This record gives sequence, C-alpha cells and structure tokens, in this order.
Amino acid sequence: MYLMISTYLKPLAEVDAARADHLTFLAGLEEAGYSVTAGRIDPPTGGIILLDVDTEAEAHALIAEDPYVKQGLAAYTATGWHPARGALAGYQRIRKES
Repeated sequence: MYLMISTYLKPLAEVDAARADHLTFLAGLEEAGYSVTAGRIDPPTGGIILLDVDTEAEAHALIAEDPYVKQGLAAYTATGWHPARGALAGYQRIRKES
C-alpha cells in the first residue's frame, strides 16, 4: 500500500473549482479497488489517498491521472506502508488481479 500525500500548489479556491472532477477520479479508483480511503487534510492544504498497489511506480502512474495533478493544482509524495495494527491490520485486497 502507498499513502499518497498531496500538497496544494494553488489557492484553495482554484483547487475547489476542480474538486468535482477530483472526486469523480477518486470514485473511479474506489470502484476499481485501488483506493482504500481518501480525505482532505485539516486545515485544507492537501489530502491523503491510501492506494492498494504493490509499487511506488504503480501509485505514481495512477495519481498522474488525478485532475489536480493534470491541472497543476497539487503534487503528491508516495510513502509505502504496511498496516500492522488497528482496523486495517490484515487488510485483504478487494481488486481482482488481471
């Protein structure tokens, strides 16, 4: 899994103007089984998406399609993560491998 942590590069009003497209993008990731959870950082300076992928390259390839990235509104860093405790301990992939 990879935590994709974004930082907004433009004023919040510009980011929010593209939010509907970003949320549609996230819904697609969820439907395909790639996104485990996502949300905005508080205060709203970026956000976090937890992706169920095996490599950092996969994470970056998926996130490159985010409207925020395509419009230069946000940049993401990737941090690999293996949940060992709590609600996600023992998480099972829901995406069917092709």
